[in-house]
Amino acid sequence: MSEERETRLFMISPRSMLTPDQLVRMVHSFGDEVLVKETCYGCLVEAPRVKVREILAKVRETYPNEVFSKIRAYRCSDPRRCRAQHGTRPGFAQLEEEWALLAKIQYGLDQVEKGASYSPKEDRKRLDVKAFKKICEVQ
Repeated sequence: MSEERETRLFMISPRSMLTPDQLVRMVHSFGDEVLVKETCYGCLVEAPRVKVREILAKVRETYPNEVFSKIRAYRCSDPRRCRAQHGTRPGFAQLEEEWALLAKIQYGLDQVEKGASYSPKEDRKRLDVKAFKKICEVQ
């Protein structure tokens, strides 16, 4: 991928009511030079880097805690990744795991916006070796 172009993943949080189709339609409305590919988790957006950053800013403005983004290393329809061309998908398990965590991230961000505070639990004290042995020996 050249330095002038950028491909980004836009992932919708599982807690969001936004659909990939709605997100794709929104991104399409931002210009002709944008290549958008709908996916099960959101969409891929490819365009000149400046345009992608503009789109990202507009999407974040509209859906601040619902759509998350990261750079993708491969262009859309890259034969090494495109299933239509029998490419591999070794990173899908990672994406699936990240997607599942987005609901918790969205919830946390929503709570911060509401003004909720967070106080971490006290650190647990380390268990003494003798006490651990006693626990292990009890049957």
